[in-house]
Amino acid sequence: MVNLMGVEEVGKKVLLFCDVGIDDSIALIYAYLNDDIDIIGIVADYGNVPRTNALATVRYLQELFGVTTTGQIPIIAGAERPMTGDLPDFVPEIHGEYGLGPIIPSNNGEEMDEENFLAITDIIREYQDELIVVNIGRLTSLAALFLTYPQLMATVKRYYVMGGAFWVPGNVTAVSEANFYGDPAAAQIVLLMAQNLTIVPLNVTERAIATPRMIDYIDEVGQIKMVKPLLDYYYDFYKKRNPAIQGVPLHDVLTLMAVLHDAMLSYQYFPLHVVQARQGTERGQSIADIRPYGSLEDETEKEVGVHRIAFGIDYHRFYTDFMSVLTKQRF
Repeated sequence: MVNLMGVEEVGKKVLLFCDVGIDDSIALIYAYLNDDIDIIGIVADYGNVPRTNALATVRYLQELFGVTTTGQIPIIAGAERPMTGDLPDFVPEIHGEYGLGPIIPSNNGEEMDEENFLAITDIIREYQDELIVVNIGRLTSLAALFLTYPQLMATVKRYYVMGGAFWVPGNVTAVSEANFYGDPAAAQIVLLMAQNLTIVPLNVTERAIATPRMIDYIDEVGQIKMVKPLLDYYYDFYKKRNPAIQGVPLHDVLTLMAVLHDAMLSYQYFPLHVVQARQGTERGQSIADIRPYGSLEDETEKEVGVHRIAFGIDYHRFYTDFMSVLTKQRF
């Protein structure tokens, strides 16, 4: 990755799949400011906003950080709709029209190459066993790659997925989290086929909050003045839904942090399954079998993967890292 001064930095090689909501945008800002992360490609999918808008936002953020002049990170057009064939439901009331809250990118009328999906395979072949794939949006594009290039995907070092809710409330239905709900078929494919996979669910991401006081301090001393309008917009939505909330959850930032700070989260391994209902409360529900006996495969009549799930978070470590990166001060 190239930093703001045009100096080459060496960090963990991350291929990022995102659906560009506010938390995705903040995750990208965090990555651009963090010398320990080297984003070597960004796949922009449908999800919180349409794919075209997601592409415009990713390019806008690259231009904002000078990435286009110091060594452009490839931007790849991902999926436009889920594997279920449903039309996606976008949520501008939560994330804004472009996933930037009230901000409209200045390049929103410019066309981009939206037929470059196969460029992902070139990136994976180049980096292979040093590559970490982080998926913080719907899992449609990632699942398509597993179906088409299973041997190539097996060369990736590690996978991190933001998704799921285990014995905690969902954020779309009572039991389902948005990324799994948006394309449960894709989520199940990834859970079945991925190796070295870590799930970062709502159990921990809902506790990775940025308080108004943190946001104001970042705005006061930080370099990036768009952080506050983004997170204020996000907080306004959450505050209306839950007046008791203390801040905004940074789901996607925490997932990127997990790549760097394994001890920030605590984990357990369980067999996992995603409910494939076309509609209803249970669509996209993530089920972990915590029993020492029985067989989830028999009950679902499907092969089931066993993966690492984050259940605990060291908030102090989260706070220290987030504030240090966003303000460039020692916390």
